[in-house]
Amino acid sequence: MNSRLGFAPILAMAISGAIFSGSGISAQVAPPQPPQQRPSGPIEVNGIAAKVNGRVITKNQVSFMLAPVYAQLVTQFPRRGPQFETKFKESKSKIIQELIDRQIILDEFKQLGAFIKPNLIDEEIKRQMRELYNGDEAKFRQELKNSRLTMEGYREMTREKMVVQAMRAQQFADAPPPLPNEIQKEYDEIKLTLRDVSKDKITFQKIFIPASDPQNPLNTPETQLAVAEDVAKQISDGKDFTELAKQFSKDAFAADGGIQKDVPRADLSPEFASIVFETPVGKVAGPLLDPQGFTIVKPITIDFGPSPPLDNEVRQMVEQQVSRKKTSAQYEHWIESKRKRAMVVINP
Repeated sequence: MNSRLGFAPILAMAISGAIFSGSGISAQVAPPQPPQQRPSGPIEVNGIAAKVNGRVITKNQVSFMLAPVYAQLVTQFPRRGPQFETKFKESKSKIIQELIDRQIILDEFKQLGAFIKPNLIDEEIKRQMRELYNGDEAKFRQELKNSRLTMEGYREMTREKMVVQAMRAQQFADAPPPLPNEIQKEYDEIKLTLRDVSKDKITFQKIFIPASDPQNPLNTPETQLAVAEDVAKQISDGKDFTELAKQFSKDAFAADGGIQKDVPRADLSPEFASIVFETPVGKVAGPLLDPQGFTIVKPITIDFGPSPPLDNEVRQMVEQQVSRKKTSAQYEHWIESKRKRAMVVINP
């Protein structure tokens, strides 16, 4: 392991001026529930998802990190089913492993007694709110509350993540520096992901099938979902989306064929936005679950927000990304050796 303490230039590259620190966190929550469900039994207190060398990874940490993924999966798979379960378990396992690796790396460097500047943590939290919650701070804080995770606890999670990024950069500081053409290529590939998503706009067609039908009380959410699935099949079979919207959709845009123009991303729920902005123009997504019913959507045009220029700050981040790719095989070999030596217990 590289134990040199020449951190200043490395930290400037990795997290723009961070300094090291180490500590733990403690909080807990039961596994996430669908929005319409409530826990029927006693709430679990001090729930432990895993232990790494005696340090606790709590269930509320896992729950909070999993929440945006869970919300998107629930929206994407209204019937849940095997595909939902598979993707959910994969996401949960990946998050738990990420948190385990984080603790392993922190243990390797805990003797450094370092810290991260508070303003850098604030900036990272704002970035996560923007990317995962469309910049909706109220929704972000509500998710914290749902997960019984305090803002202090979340700040600690963010701080540890940033420390690990810098530690990883230090571990492979001897790797050859990225070449200019490698930096430009990487920037061209990822610049869309660096954009200001709050400036995204989309024009789409939508068919909305309500979960209940006031004109027919016998229609249940189950039968309405079946209607939505049948409409989606008709579209895939070549039926005209506009005509089906006029016939089946039950919202204010039905008469216009379901067209909604230049809708800001911020006007959409984060989970719906994540799906619809990733759906290719002209393709159909759905039925998707929303609080009132089921939606079938087809993007017509997507206008993404502006990407930042390749200036000094962005260049440092891109250089770090290129370095991570070039050293990924070394890193996996290194972290696997640490995993074998660590005392890890994962709870069901």
